[in-house]
Amino acid sequence: MKTILAPSILAADFGKLADSVREVADAGAEYIHIDVMDGMFVPSISLGMPVIQSIRSCTDKVFDVHMMVEEPGRYAEAMKKAGADLLCVHQEACRHLNRTIRQIHSLGMRAGVALNPATPVSMLESVLEQVDMILLMSVDPGFGGQEFIPYTLKKVHQLRERLEYLGLEKDIEVDGGINLGNVKQILTAGANIIVTGSAVYHGDVAANVCAFMKEFEEFQK
Repeated sequence: MKTILAPSILAADFGKLADSVREVADAGAEYIHIDVMDGMFVPSISLGMPVIQSIRSCTDKVFDVHMMVEEPGRYAEAMKKAGADLLCVHQEACRHLNRTIRQIHSLGMRAGVALNPATPVSMLESVLEQVDMILLMSVDPGFGGQEFIPYTLKKVHQLRERLEYLGLEKDIEVDGGINLGNVKQILTAGANIIVTGSAVYHGDVAANVCAFMKEFEEFQK
């Protein structure tokens, strides 16, 4: 499967957010990862629809919107209008997950489902055929700059094995504490979409994106 870099703009300079989005897009990133937090499902509050809509014109890259909110289906239509291409909701935040996935698809978006680090991958068994992507959190959601939780690597491996057993070709995205030092381990375990914030946005952004792309190329050889 294609390996994709999805820089998280949670780590970008919000004072020049449009430029920060363009910078990673121009350097080769294919997805823009956007974290939406409500202060209830996670402690923090972050970007909402007006901000997403304001940066939509900056790039035609995929807007990968990660909904860290309670009952995210309430906002699906508004997120579509704001410019989301892929809407990822948490299994732990949806009372009726199947209904939410159908709702996202009916609006013309791809649907992803995320799991917190302590949630077993078996919780998604019933919806694996329906989703387009599974996001495995490798830190507890809500804050950037955390360290990668080692046991989540096993979850990536378990999920990829299960998908292969079922004959399903699905994207596995991993988010949290990923850097140039551990990215190959995560790819080897079975992930193909890598979310990283600090490792891209701290320092020379273009050079950081290029360094990740080089790691991807070497892994795929």
